[in-house]
Amino acid sequence: MIPAQFDYVRPAAMHEALQILVDHEGDAKILAGGYSLLPLLKLRLASPTLLVDIHDIDGLDEIIETTDGLRIGSRATHRRIHENPVVQNGYPLLVDAAGGIGDPQVRNWGTIGGSCAHADPSSDWPAVLIATRATVVLQSVSGERSVAARSFFIDTFQTAIEPTELLTEVIIPRAPRPSGAAYAKLERRAGDFATVGVAAQLSLGPDGRISAAGIGLTAVAETPFAATAAEAALVGQEPNEATFQAAGVAAAAESRPGTDAHGPVEYKRAMVKEMVVRALRSAAGRALAQR
Repeated sequence: MIPAQFDYVRPAAMHEALQILVDHEGDAKILAGGYSLLPLLKLRLASPTLLVDIHDIDGLDEIIETTDGLRIGSRATHRRIHENPVVQNGYPLLVDAAGGIGDPQVRNWGTIGGSCAHADPSSDWPAVLIATRATVVLQSVSGERSVAARSFFIDTFQTAIEPTELLTEVIIPRAPRPSGAAYAKLERRAGDFATVGVAAQLSLGPDGRISAAGIGLTAVAETPFAATAAEAALVGQEPNEATFQAAGVAAAAESRPGTDAHGPVEYKRAMVKEMVVRALRSAAGRALAQR
């Protein structure tokens, strides 16, 4: 299909983009990579009167490690994240997730900010941000505000972003060592949206038991979410198969999948359990390697 008619602007600076959002409140959409927005325009599921292209705004594609963690600009592409040396050397969860998104064309143009702002219930990045307890940074003419990833994804294609705000970066906090994280994804074909996606992060205490845990699930509810009962089942336990199985059972019970072309509810819940166990095994192995 052909999109409805719209105007297009390409501001050169952040303050220009933010003022445009104020002047066209509710009628403007941000264009980053376009791989989430353009299909909606073609199907006329979204019909903004103005597209605001942020490609010329400096700094939005940076990936910077600080003493507190990793700051990723909203316009950083999946490929840029996947190939970044800092990410490759210290953030295997991000490598897992970014490397499995779509195909090369999608990874070359799609962005982490666009994916998160789009809030598709089957997208990969939201689960990663939820598991790591990341923060989403939003900018407006009134200033900056930060929203915890666990509060950012509200419903299907709905986030905490206000019409006059621009998502500028995500901040992934540094986990205390020893810690490990991994992403496990069930998909029908390579590059498909997930049938089940699980991001898991574990930290180990001095006694070798799990001191902190994060589990983000995608594709099995109306929005990606934290499997808090599964997290609670992990903390204080030995990082072993029995513990992982118990967490998988808890996560499956928390999931809210629907029956569709990917399979019935019972199958998806069984796959939630399996993928949680797989992600936890990998995360634990990476954590143990740091001891």
